[in-house]
Parts: sequence; structure tokens; C-alpha cells
Amino acid sequence: MSSENGSVDGGAEGAQPEQLALIRESVRNAKVPRAKPRTWRGAALAKELPVARVLVDKGVLHLDRYFDYAVPEELDADAQPGVRVRVRFGAGRGRVREGRREGGGLIDGFLVERLAESDYSGPLAALAQVVSSEPVLSEELLGLARAVADRYAGSLADVLQLAVPPRSARAEQRPSPEPLPPPAAPEAGSWGRYERGGAFLESLASGGAPRAVWNALPGPEWSEELARAVAATLASGRGALVVVPDGRAVARVDAALTSVLGEGRHAVLTADAGPEKRYREWLAVRRGAVRAVVGTRAAMFAPVRDLGLVALWDDGDDSHSEPHAPQPHAREVLLLRAAQDKCGFLLGSWSCTVEAAQLVESGWARPLVASREQVRAVAPLVRTVGDQDLARDEAARAARLPTLAWQAVREGLRHGPVLVQVPRRGYVPRMACANCREPARCRHCAGPLEGQESAAALRCGWCGREEGSWHCPECGGFRLRAQVVGARRTAEELGRAFPAVPVRTSGREHVLDTVPGAPALVVSTPGAEPVAEGGYAAALLLDGWAMLGRPDLRAGEDALRRWIAAAALVRAQEAGGTVVVVAEPTLRPVQALVRWDPVGHAVRELGERAELGFPPVSRMAAVSGAGEALAEFLAAAELPEEAELLGPVPLPVTGAAGPRRVGAPPVGERWERVLVRVPPGRGAALAAALKAAQASRMARGGGSAGEGAVWVRIDPPDIG
Repeated sequence: MSSENGSVDGGAEGAQPEQLALIRESVRNAKVPRAKPRTWRGAALAKELPVARVLVDKGVLHLDRYFDYAVPEELDADAQPGVRVRVRFGAGRGRVREGRREGGGLIDGFLVERLAESDYSGPLAALAQVVSSEPVLSEELLGLARAVADRYAGSLADVLQLAVPPRSARAEQRPSPEPLPPPAAPEAGSWGRYERGGAFLESLASGGAPRAVWNALPGPEWSEELARAVAATLASGRGALVVVPDGRAVARVDAALTSVLGEGRHAVLTADAGPEKRYREWLAVRRGAVRAVVGTRAAMFAPVRDLGLVALWDDGDDSHSEPHAPQPHAREVLLLRAAQDKCGFLLGSWSCTVEAAQLVESGWARPLVASREQVRAVAPLVRTVGDQDLARDEAARAARLPTLAWQAVREGLRHGPVLVQVPRRGYVPRMACANCREPARCRHCAGPLEGQESAAALRCGWCGREEGSWHCPECGGFRLRAQVVGARRTAEELGRAFPAVPVRTSGREHVLDTVPGAPALVVSTPGAEPVAEGGYAAALLLDGWAMLGRPDLRAGEDALRRWIAAAALVRAQEAGGTVVVVAEPTLRPVQALVRWDPVGHAVRELGERAELGFPPVSRMAAVSGAGEALAEFLAAAELPEEAELLGPVPLPVTGAAGPRRVGAPPVGERWERVLVRVPPGRGAALAAALKAAQASRMARGGGSAGEGAVWVRIDPPDIG
């Protein structure tokens, strides 16, 4: 050993320069272990208010309460209400030294308030660390988060995970800009097209709190109109919050706000922004440097000071429903904010949901609509192609495009781009028997069979198995037809029919924002339609029966919303704009599209749901789990006397292929679902009962994960 040690000539001193440089670089890059917070054993406590009430970041219902901790004197100045802290959690009563509880794992939390003494009679553990002296949890935000947690039977910690973005130390160190003085009240502009549009802006500018459901006219002016509503609110010295479905809509409103207000008066909050940028923008809002916010659902909890207006665009879009627990909807959160802050409320869309119609019918909000003459002046001409038309046109029936649609495309391409909306993306997503139209299903799991772009065999959309010898179990036929042809297949067909015209596709993998005004075919899935410069000359809405035939209470409302969203991008009838929808013309959503009357459709839907006791007139919750666990949960829950149980019904078995939806059964497990319905006014009691039952179950080792899991969702978006 001595000879081996001597061969290095004194260790590092005899090493080559390259080796020394490598050693120094590795030392610099080595991660220094983070020092654990002190236990504060024997440390003196704060002389005033020595108790801190803390909300620990444990998103489990049976721990959904505050915990008291002692405040060491050294942390007294920084341990203020609203700051982030770290505490030790889980120590037993037996681990007490010098009158102080010790042990347990470190966990994050928020300091809610300081107290002179604790309600807890035993020894308290000390705060382990104040992570940052920046207060991020105000009383208003805490109250809103508690209201959302109670409404959706969730935990306060889970809601705060959505409301407060992760910390970035670099963002906290940067000062926010000085707030700008309020701008001048804007002109009414295009709001003058609506019967009460000018009065709505005047009320906001004078400090009022008007509440309106806005049925926007077709065209791109909606983003500027939102910006003018924000400017009117800022002119009164108050703040404004706008929530839109996606990043493309955020970009349009962002540009409109910059045009109307100038630079530096608003912040953009989206989940797609990087952690540091998002937190920096959020801090500017919380500190009062910026009074206006636009963003996606991540912005619905934005801590805007002196809130004067909350606005939501297109509340029927699925993107407004948060997938993470407790899965709140942006519309309901903004309604809670409007009631809590007594501020203005604006719910806008080209279409109209049943929930929006209920706000007007109840008198809580007033309608903000244009006259019928104004609607006819800006809406395109809508024509329909039904089953009788297809029956008289056999060639078009086989190709999915009837003669009227071909004529509309040819004529439209002479004047500009043509939009083609296809209900599904991909390449022949669903197949059915060509004789009896019975859906083609997998022999192993009964999942839907799909066509493949590069193979002759079919493939199951659930389990992924291929099927090469399918035959119809109903009629014995062997021929297949496309139930819904996807966007790529439609683009190929149109490209062959119009070889001299460029074809563009917009869908989940690649979403276009805008397209030029030159002639082109734009094939898009619903929600991914790009805006055309000068508007589209025509639009085709294909496979309407597929959208209307979904087994969902909202199928008609959702189909109409998607159709109107596409048709609103088409030029006015006076400018030659034409929309062709391939659907049965006698159906109510199709008639509403032809008349451009989404409000009337929503009012009639609301009346029917009131007769049947369906949401939003009633409140409903979905409870799902394995049969035995589900029955045990419902038996233990102390539901309101008026509660009505619907079910149980089996849920589809989750396949190994593809992403798993939130709340879906684990792969291969057979779950059931029960719907719990209560009359109006009893929704809070239902949520409280389900929350208490789930908390009790979690305390016993059950819950929403693992064996015997039970999922609870208030206001489920799809109830069949």
C-alpha cells in the first residue's frame, strides 16, 4: 500500500493540470446538501402572538383543518400571515422534549394567522422554517379557496395548489413595477351594436357592478370588446380579471388589451408559461403593480386587488374544467368571486350554455344581446343537408360530401379560404357495418374498432388488439364504412378533388392560429379552427349526426356551440358567406344554427331540464368505485333526505392503451357509478355529506387511491 501511495507523488500536488481542472469543476458543480431547518430546541418563543395557525400541504380530507405551531423568537419578524412555512408533521405525543414536541417529517404549509394562545392543550411543535417573507395568501384568497373547497367537496390544500403558483426565489427578488394611474374611460366602440352595450360600459366606468350574460355577434370583435370592458373597469380605479379557454384566445385578448390600454397595464397568466415568468406576473398582480389579468383557467384565482369585474369567455369549453382535485369549473369560481367581492360579472360567448340561460332566467344577470336586424346583418347564410338530401344523392352519400357541399366549396374557393370542420382527428377513427350501420366492436373487450392509416387491419381503440377478420354480429355483413372520418382522411379526399388548391389541417398535434385570406381548404377539428384574414368565404360542418348522437345530456348544446364557433369565423351573408351543415334539419340544434338563435335553444333546454330535474336546475354528484366499496361508501354517507340515487351503472373498463382520464377506473378493474341528485338549494348539504363520508373513509385507510378507492365529483361534466 505504501508503494502505491507513493506512486502519485504527493497526491493532488503531482496531478496533471487537466486533472486538477477537472477536480475543481466537479467540486463547483457538486450539489451542496440543503441544511435541514433547526429543531429550535430550547429556543425562546415570540413575546407577542407566540402561536402560528398553519395550513399544512396535505391534500387529504381528514386533515383538512388548521394546526397550531409555536413561533420561535428568531422567526417572529418573518412569520407573518400569508407566508410560506415549513413545519414538522406527524410527531406523536410521546416525542416531547423540554415542553416542545419534536420529530415528524418536514412539510410545506401556509401561515394563516398569529394567535396569543392555542386551543390545543398539549405541547406544540415549533415552526421549522419561514420559506419566504413574501406574503402570498391573503384573507380574500383564503376565503375564496375555502368556498371552492366546500362547494366541490374537496380539501383546502388542494385548492391552494391551484390558486398559488410554485415559488421562484429569483422572481421574488425582482421588484415589481410601479402601478400606473387609471386610464381614461374608453369609447363604446363595437359595444354600440348591442342594445345595452354602452350602458354596461358606463356602469363599469362609474364604479358599478353590472352582471350580464353576453351573446356576442359573429366576427373577431369579441376580444376588443372584452378589452374595452376591462378598460372601463380600470378607469374606475378597480381591477379586472378575464379568463378564456386556451392560449390562442389569450393571445388575442392580450393584443387587444395592449391596443386599448397600452403596455404595462395587464398581466398574462397561463399554465404554459415557465415557472419563473408565471410567478413573476402573479407577484406583480398580488403586489398591486398590475390591475388587469387575462389568462386560462390557471388565472381564475388571480389575486387582483379591488376587483371590479370578472369575465369569462366561452364557458361551454371543456378547457374551463380543472382536471385536478377538486376539479372546479372556472365559471363557478368566478361566480363565487363576484358574490364575495361584490364586483361586476360578464359571461360571454358566441353561443349560450344552459347555465348561462339559468343566470338570466333567475334574474341574477341581465342579457346583453343585439337586435335581430343586427344579427342578420353580420351572420352568414346557413344551409342544411339532411338524410333525404343524401338519399337522393347516392354518389355524395358514399363520399360524405353532398352536391350542395361541393358547390359551396367551389364557389367559396373563388373568393377566399374555405373551412371544413370534422368531428374527429386522425384517419377514419370509427368503423361500422356498411349494411346495418352497427358499430364495429372488438371481440375481446367490446371497444370501438378504428381504421389505421398504414395497415389494412382494424385496431381496437381500447385494448389495442388488431382485428383482421371482422364480421357484423347483427346482419353477418363483412363490409365496413367509416362512422366518422378523421381530419387527415378528409384532407386527402378534398386534396384529390381540388388538386390545385392548398389544403391545411389544424388539430391537436398542430393547431393553426391564423391562415391567409387566399383560396385554400382548411380542415379542422372542433375548437382548433384558425382565424382567416378577412373571414372564410364558406364553411362545411360535416358528420353532424356524430356530434348530435353522443350519449350525453349536453350533446345538442355542445354541437351547437362548436358549429357556431366555426360559423362565426365566416363572412356575413351580405359578403357572400355561406355555411353548410350536414345534419338533419328538423333537429333543434340545427334549427337554432339556421336562425342563429343559441339563446332560444338554451332557454328551451333549460325548461326541459327543469321538468326532468336535471342539472343545472338540480345539483348532482357522481360517486364511482368497485361495487362493494361503492355500496359501503353510500351506506355510510349521511346524505340529505331529499337525495335521490340513480344507479349503479357499470363504467367502461379502462384499457392499457391510451391516456387514462381523471377519475377513470384503474386499468382492467370493473367499476360502477351512482349519480346522487338533490333539488335546488341542497347542493351545499350534498357536498358536505360526501366530503364527510370521504374524510371518514380516508381516516380508516380507504380513499380515492389504491384498493377500495371511491371517487367523488361534484357537478360531473358528462352524466350520459
